Amino acid sequence: MSSKKSAPAKKARPARAAKTAAQGKPAAKAKPTPQAAPEATTAKTRAKTTGKAAQAKAATQAAADAVPAGPRPTRLTAAAVLAAVEAAVLVGMGVYVLVMGLTGDPDSPQQAEMLGVTVLALAALPLAAARGLWLRRRWSRGPAMITQLMALPVAWTLVSNGGGLIAVGVATAVAALAVLALLINPTATEALGIGPRDA
Repeated sequence: MSSKKSAPAKKARPARAAKTAAQGKPAAKAKPTPQAAPEATTAKTRAKTTGKAAQAKAATQAAADAVPAGPRPTRLTAAAVLAAVEAAVLVGMGVYVLVMGLTGDPDSPQQAEMLGVTVLALAALPLAAARGLWLRRRWSRGPAMITQLMALPVAWTLVSNGGGLIAVGVATAVAALAVLALLINPTATEALGIGPRDA
């Protein structure tokens, strides 16, 4: 009798174990939280938006740096040459003031040296503008026009001092006005790739 009872008991044990295991499996699985999916979607959307913004910025930069097709107009060449001449004159003045500050007998050598360094630093703007105009870079129009607008008060000061500086002041004013007129011309703006709205 004991052997007969033990056989069904042995069969019942595996059945109970199978039921327990079957009941425990669904509880053991971890369900994904509903917040994980929206966060992942938001991260992907942000990545796509950032990528598109970077591509748009790169395309805009490439368009700004692109050189327009066709030969360089004479007006643009003349503006570049005049800006280069202005830069050369400023470099010459800066070197002269520096040399006189070091070897001459100025009232204040330190002020003379500082003035020479300042003039040399100012020469960098028309020099960069002249190079940009010669290479037909779009950005060069702004620095070139700023340089000419700064040259007009200097020309007026030179003329006001009288003497031999009148001729220098007149030449400076004529050069500045000529470059401004050349850069405002539609032919020059089109050669730089600047449209009517950009001008």
